[in-house]
Amino acid sequence: MTAAVIDGKALAQEVRSEVKVRALALAEEGITPGLATVLVGEDPASRVYVGAKQKACAEVGIKVWDYPLPSSTPEDELLGLIADLNANEGVHGILVQLPLPEHIDEQKVLVAVDPLKDADGFHPMNLGRLLAGDPLVAPATPAGIQEMLMRSNVEVSGAEVVVVGRSNIVGKPIAAMLLQKAPGANGTVTVCHTGTRDIAQHTVRADILIAAIGRAHAITGPMLKPGSVVIDVGMNRTEDGLKGDVDFDAAMEICSQVTPVPGGVGPMTIAMLLSNTVMLAGG
Repeated sequence: MTAAVIDGKALAQEVRSEVKVRALALAEEGITPGLATVLVGEDPASRVYVGAKQKACAEVGIKVWDYPLPSSTPEDELLGLIADLNANEGVHGILVQLPLPEHIDEQKVLVAVDPLKDADGFHPMNLGRLLAGDPLVAPATPAGIQEMLMRSNVEVSGAEVVVVGRSNIVGKPIAAMLLQKAPGANGTVTVCHTGTRDIAQHTVRADILIAAIGRAHAITGPMLKPGSVVIDVGMNRTEDGLKGDVDFDAAMEICSQVTPVPGGVGPMTIAMLLSNTVMLAGG
């Protein structure tokens, strides 16, 4: 068996085309969707991520409000900026790029963002609504994963879904989303993490495996179920280049569908951020 590669770039382009139509419809009503991006510090990877998001915004008709700040920015200054953005009617979405410098309380910053402008879906209120099955906005990466599964005709309902990783950014929200009694969900979800005694006994029975651990090739061939679908969220920089959490070559020989790294989940994350922003603007 040779797996089909789930082309995240192509799927993301589909989403972006749809978002552009929605943004144009808002523009006809006199509303230009606006996203404020806040980057504290000079982390090279963060600069690349923010730049890619800003470029994508311009392509679909979203106005970007760019706020690059030095790493020495005091916490109260950052919170003051967020308060100003909350009050700015032209800004419909706010994205504070993570991670933040150590002297800034990340949770305090996430809570400071108006939940109605929370483009990343990380505010506790939005995470709570997500868990309750009544989401306003979903975190971009989990939303992108769910969209990939639906657009790739992967049936989640009734499937054994195993999520490896329990972060607030990916693991917990995607688990909550896929167990809801809703379209593109209704799976039987298991979450594995560093406290799991034998991860392989869970991954090997997964119809759908979502790997979000942040360790290159942590999931090997013997840990995969034949015919399964693998969504690899990992973006690990190694001496051999960018690698996922799953051994891609092994997965290609065992599974039915696999996402590549890069070119898989990453483009969908950006596409769903755009979708969230336009939705928050009313489209």
